[in-house]
Amino acid sequence: MDTPVKVSRIERAEQLAHRRSSGFNAVADEAGATPETRIELAVVIPTYNERGNVRPMLGALAEALTDIEWEVIFVDDHSADGTADLVREVAQTNRRVRVLERIGRRGLASACIEGMLATAAPYVAILDADLQHDEKLLPRMLERIKAEKLDIVIASRALRDGNAGEFPKHRIRLSLLGTRISRFVCRYEVTDAMSGFFLVDAAFFRRVAPRLSGTGFKILVDLLATSREPIRIGEEPYEFRKRHWGESKLDTRVEAEYLYLLLDKTLGRVLPTRFALFALVGSIGLIFHLGILTLLYHRTKIGFVEAQGVATFFAMTLNFLLNNVLTFRDKRLRGWHVLTGLLTFYAACAAGALINLSVADSLFRSHVVWWFAAICGVAVSSVWNYGVNTVFTWRREKEQS
Repeated sequence: MDTPVKVSRIERAEQLAHRRSSGFNAVADEAGATPETRIELAVVIPTYNERGNVRPMLGALAEALTDIEWEVIFVDDHSADGTADLVREVAQTNRRVRVLERIGRRGLASACIEGMLATAAPYVAILDADLQHDEKLLPRMLERIKAEKLDIVIASRALRDGNAGEFPKHRIRLSLLGTRISRFVCRYEVTDAMSGFFLVDAAFFRRVAPRLSGTGFKILVDLLATSREPIRIGEEPYEFRKRHWGESKLDTRVEAEYLYLLLDKTLGRVLPTRFALFALVGSIGLIFHLGILTLLYHRTKIGFVEAQGVATFFAMTLNFLLNNVLTFRDKRLRGWHVLTGLLTFYAACAAGALINLSVADSLFRSHVVWWFAAICGVAVSSVWNYGVNTVFTWRREKEQS
């Protein structure tokens, strides 16, 4: 009498193994989804210290996406508040939820790229974790991208019926300025290029992804400026909401990142973007140097050599501080590392100054016109200063805290 029972169990085990090997599992998760149903939409949410927004965000998505098969991928940059650990805890009972934790690197754009490449869903939405974006708009955006066969649908604060809500006025002005500046690198007229809320066709994104800069916070500008194929774009109005919990991550570093992205999209094909920034900072330092030199030499009794030395010292200090914030923002020195970095910078640039003088003098003695000899000396020393400071002053990426 035991044999039929044993056969039944074996058959059931074989059937279950076959279904699993075929990618099927009849066990539904907490949210009611089963792997038999293909995921249609992935929502990628980059996070850094957003623990308090995780559960409210999941509740809002579940309410908004009731008729859509979806998953959410939190891309967390190793938050100190345990955001990734909370997402893992939730994911144990909700198979819609996944977490991708990154260690040793930071950045919203690069987080979005990694999250978008980590899903098999045909459509992917980017959403902030702070609940300022209206998740209720996602079904309409998804319906439109499918019906009109678009590549991107952008949620815009600038369209009629959309607005920036209680966004601070200075932030609104910065956003509008950023949108205007983006037109220099983007070939498309959109009302809100600075939007961080959009939905994209995953196949289109994967074609563009290898050429993206992945720099800063404005992944949409990166997409619009990078694509070599015509982009079919739609826009939907929405109202920007107040942050639910935590603090905004936008600061001067974000503006520096945006500058870096624009330079990369305009000069990146012919000149390394970091070197272009280094040269830009050097030009600012040169103007600063000449200003101090003029002030000291013509308005005081200080001799030329003394005035030149003081001007050089202050110009080098300014160059270091600007390079630390702009050029090497991803390797930014903090605390006591600033002092040691500054001393290393002084030493590298002092050697660069000697190279400058040597090259310029050699060319001048060879009957090269004086101004061209001077430019050559500056150019050679700039390459030296950039290379040495990259290796020694900002020699390793430091995790932002």
